[in-house]
Amino acid sequence: MKFRLLLWALGFMMKRASRKNQTFRKTLEGQDLTFQLSSQDGVARHYIVKDEQVYPVSGSIKEPTFELSFASASKGFEILTARNAQEAFMRGVQEQNIVASGDLSKMMWFQTMTSAIKG
Repeated sequence: MKFRLLLWALGFMMKRASRKNQTFRKTLEGQDLTFQLSSQDGVARHYIVKDEQVYPVSGSIKEPTFELSFASASKGFEILTARNAQEAFMRGVQEQNIVASGDLSKMMWFQTMTSAIKG
């Protein structure tokens, strides 16, 4: 439940930042993609990035531009809320608690974009 709420809150923050935060909007320039965050136990949310806006949508899609799939909802919550997110992410990949698929070059963009939410 916490992971589902976190994915919803992330969507809310990105949607709001795409309207109000110039730094965040700059990271969206030229992007036309869909990314998905999910867990192997069935929690999923995807985010459509188009026209410098973010549109969060519940559920999964078949072919996102890229996807981060966590071993479980609890692992996803743990990794995404870690104090040192970059370290937690790297450890999650090494321990196979995260599976990344699709256009992996967009993952670097994703990290830049999410850090810009804060302004």
